Amino acid sequence: MDRLPSLRLLGVFETLARHGSMRGAAQELNVSQPAISQALRGLEDHVGVLLLDRATRPARLTPAGARLAQAIRDGMGGIASAIATIRAEAGTDDATVTAACTIGMATHWLMPRLSQFYAEHPDILVNVQAVPSDMTALQPGVDVILRYGSDTWDDGETTYLFQERVCPVGRPELIERLLAEDTWLSTAPLIDVTRESSANWAGWREYFALRHLPAPRPPRLRFNTYVQAVQSALDGQGLMLGWRSITSSFVAEGLLREWPEGEVSFGTSYTMTVAPAATNRPVCQAFAQWIIDRCRNWD
Repeated sequence: MDRLPSLRLLGVFETLARHGSMRGAAQELNVSQPAISQALRGLEDHVGVLLLDRATRPARLTPAGARLAQAIRDGMGGIASAIATIRAEAGTDDATVTAACTIGMATHWLMPRLSQFYAEHPDILVNVQAVPSDMTALQPGVDVILRYGSDTWDDGETTYLFQERVCPVGRPELIERLLAEDTWLSTAPLIDVTRESSANWAGWREYFALRHLPAPRPPRLRFNTYVQAVQSALDGQGLMLGWRSITSSFVAEGLLREWPEGEVSFGTSYTMTVAPAATNRPVCQAFAQWIIDRCRNWD
């Protein structure tokens, strides 16, 4: 055991590998970015090779780093599975489901619907873990993960949920005024979201390119989360790219309006993965089936 680095260093590295950035890891662990960098150097000194290629932008794991990150996930996953088995055998398995997704998905899709779940399953508690970046690897301790993108996942029992679609949205009165003035979408006041280490979430440039429209002028406002962008759009400050999973409820309530004939698909979708250790837990099965039922009519 003396050949192993400290569990703290391994935990920091797993978090860094999952987020793909020092900033994301620091936010989750509630420490400074220099502390993450120092821990990484300590682990590299222990292993004897570089684990992160700092010459790339953004920095990426080296082959050795990717191998170690996977080994850590496998080891922690085995521990989580053993704990779940021990709890089940001892009859102490509580009625809690831990679900993970992005902040936008949690705030605007999952949380508003949880009251329905609790009405149907009053004895089950859902622990929601929301992170600002894309959800990638299924981390230890998570029972169910909702992920967005075009990737395929084989780290658990994965179910397709719905295709994501995108349309510019804004306050109804703003869109009415822009249309009355014959304003082109490319010259409208735009709200953009910049997401670090995210290959799946397209922006205005990708949207205009997909529709073969002239490139837009630079967005007037930029935010780093969709929660901020949604609030800005609700305040009438401009148009944002409305991802259906995030803005559909506001459109249905009349608080936002879609730009006419503006909907597109980037070929991405939401999937749900149930961790191997959670597949035989009735509470997890109940929650997973509830998610599937909520998504049944979304395509």
